[in-house]
Amino acid sequence: MRKLYFLVPGTDGKFACGGLWAELKTMHLAQQICSADVVTYRQRETGKLFIDDLLQENNLDDVIFVISWGFDIAKLVTKLKSYNVVYHAHSAGYKFQLPASIPIITVSRNTMGYWGQKSPNCLIYYLPNQISNEFQNLHLERDIDILVQARKSSEYLLKELIPVLQQQCQVYVVDSYVEDLPGLFNRAKIYLYDSAEYWAQRGVSEGFGLQPMEALACGCQVFSSINGGLSDYLDPGFNSYKIAGYSKEYDVQRILKVLKSSVCLTLPEQFFAEHRTENIIRRFQVIIDELNDFFDRKAHHEPNIKSLSRGHLTKLLTQQLYSKLRKKYFQGLSR
Repeated sequence: MRKLYFLVPGTDGKFACGGLWAELKTMHLAQQICSADVVTYRQRETGKLFIDDLLQENNLDDVIFVISWGFDIAKLVTKLKSYNVVYHAHSAGYKFQLPASIPIITVSRNTMGYWGQKSPNCLIYYLPNQISNEFQNLHLERDIDILVQARKSSEYLLKELIPVLQQQCQVYVVDSYVEDLPGLFNRAKIYLYDSAEYWAQRGVSEGFGLQPMEALACGCQVFSSINGGLSDYLDPGFNSYKIAGYSKEYDVQRILKVLKSSVCLTLPEQFFAEHRTENIIRRFQVIIDELNDFFDRKAHHEPNIKSLSRGHLTKLLTQQLYSKLRKKYFQGLSR
């Protein structure tokens, strides 16, 4: 079984974000199945492998490079074209293309559908992000009415909706790193999340949206946008509520109604089972086995399935138009 090298630009400073933590979590899960390690490629870090040093080794047939940082993928694909590479896809909407030689592991079904259309000749797998077991409902007294994390939140949420809510209930806005996020979610009655504007500005999608699911697991009532990967699991009216619905006044009315209600949307633990460690490791084992089989066989076969290139699609459209015109012509002659 090949060793997995998870490529990240760096593991601290400006690279610290949710996507990095999710990738490092995935690496730690992989280590329960096979040998895996992190490799940086933008900055050298003490005690960690650096990509340029690693590529000096003569034989790397027994390793798989896992790439994930969306804006760097095109350069990494070129740099690693001679090696075994897998793309771990979080967000969708980046402007690069992938050859059929690079399998894709997606963190949401939304992203899987995107790549299934964009790169139909690539092997594609679904490996959901992990929700750690520490995210669970502790059934404590909740002293925060409404919780909001400023990062990724829309201007509407921060500058219009929250000021109105602050006049009627206790709102806690987090604008820095939280050491004990499960504890904070267990203190909050309602969690607000609105990332559609954030991702629209960047031209890519919400890959998964960990925070709303983590909040749900801790017993929060969640008002959220339903963009990108959030649509995988959020079901407004049944397990959550849609935020930014029609008007600010209507949003306020609905949020206060839920806050004052004694009836809460509750979810069984089975709802989160797909995202818990045990299930992910089982899925990961199957995926890693298939990847190893693919890279064993790839060298013996040429990629010969036509891609959905612009030229190929134009040719198909031309053939269809010609067929229709020909059919009409002969129908006219037969009359």
